[in-house]
Amino acid sequence: MKRIFLDTSYFQALADERDDLHDKALAVSESNGVYLGVTTEMVLTELLNAFSNRGEYLRQVAIDIVEALRADPNIEIIPQTAEQFEKAMKFYQQRLDKGYSLTDCASMIVMKEQNLWEIMTYDRHFTQEG
Repeated sequence: MKRIFLDTSYFQALADERDDLHDKALAVSESNGVYLGVTTEMVLTELLNAFSNRGEYLRQVAIDIVEALRADPNIEIIPQTAEQFEKAMKFYQQRLDKGYSLTDCASMIVMKEQNLWEIMTYDRHFTQEG
C-alpha cells in the first residue's frame, strides 16, 4: 500500500473551510485513494498549537482531526521521543539559512528514515530540502 507523509499545513487546510487551500486539500485527499498516512506527534502538536488562538470552533475541529487520526487504522503516528527531538535539533542547527521549524526538521528526518518520498503539504520547505 502506498505510504504518504501528512504534514501540518495539509491538516490546517483541511480543518479551516476559509483557508485558500481547503478545497484543494479535499480534492487531493479524495484523489489519492487508499493509502497509509504517516505523521508524527510533533505534527499533531503543531496543528493543535496553530488553532489554539483561532476560536472555539477551530480548536474543536483540530481536536476532532487529531482524534480521528489516532483512531484510523490507516494512519501511523510516529511518537515524539527524546532521540527524535535531538536529531531534529541538530538538523535545525545545520540549516540556519532556512526557515524550517523544528517540526519540519523532525518530519524531514522521519521521512528519510521511513523512506517516504510522497507528502501532503503546502509547505515549500520540503521542496527546498528535496
